[in-house]
Amino acid sequence: MIRATLLCALCSAGVAEAAQLALPSNAILAAEVSSGMDSYALPIGPWENGTLPTRVFEGPVQQQAWRIGATGLTTLQLIRPLRDQLEPLGYEVVLDCTTEACGGFDFRFETPVIAEPDMHVDLGDFRFLSMVKGDEAISLLVSRSAAAGYIQIIRAGLDADAPLAETDAAPVRGPSAQVDRTLAEALLSRGRVVLRDLDFETGSTQLSGGDYPSLQALADLMAAEPDLTIALVGHTDSTGGLDVNVNISRQRAAAVLDRLATSYGVSRTRMEAEGMGYLAPIASNLEEAGREANRRVEAIITSTR
Repeated sequence: MIRATLLCALCSAGVAEAAQLALPSNAILAAEVSSGMDSYALPIGPWENGTLPTRVFEGPVQQQAWRIGATGLTTLQLIRPLRDQLEPLGYEVVLDCTTEACGGFDFRFETPVIAEPDMHVDLGDFRFLSMVKGDEAISLLVSRSAAAGYIQIIRAGLDADAPLAETDAAPVRGPSAQVDRTLAEALLSRGRVVLRDLDFETGSTQLSGGDYPSLQALADLMAAEPDLTIALVGHTDSTGGLDVNVNISRQRAAAVLDRLATSYGVSRTRMEAEGMGYLAPIASNLEEAGREANRRVEAIITSTR
């Protein structure tokens, strides 16, 4: 069982001192982002019907990602001790969900997450917890890989000078390899990137011939990061039926996977191809410019270890 130390909230002269979370001794701070005055849209319900319900909290916002090196961890082992010790301090649970109950893929990409490899989220196994105390909010996102557990903590409206969580370990930062930083940084910062220069033959799921800078950059990144795995996810506009569009989008993603393997030397075992059809638009399908933007293939990080 993961050891978690009690969060403490002290009050002095009517002003609450921010709680400090002490994580297990083997936790490593991988990344930290703080802002003196900002806002945070705290998820208060699962992704449903194309919407993630949120409540906005204003004030100092702090975000940390921690890695706990251990095999066999479960997400419940990571999050339960933290919840059990926050509740007695007056923090009330407003959302406590797991993977599909949260909204799965859509939930993950609608809430802020520190980029891989600092914060890893297994799209098939994560838990999320939102807790509120007055005008203060804390959210916990936990996931795991075969070799480690990951905890992201975001708090808003609390004392910006107080540390969110501490251990003696030094931060670990992102990739050191020299690759195309535009695509690499976009992928590593958001966990996903649109491969915008791809060209499919008219009415076809086959990728046109020629070189594609986005695929070369993606291959370079994967060569520099040998533990990185990705999903290639195809998308369409809303013209036609869902089943047809899902099939087309999956075939186009598979064509990109095949090109990465045959022309750029990326191992097929590090990639998978999926199709979403028109279920995840990034623009309106009511006009041609929007439909064109929605016809795309994205690369999404699935693992870094």
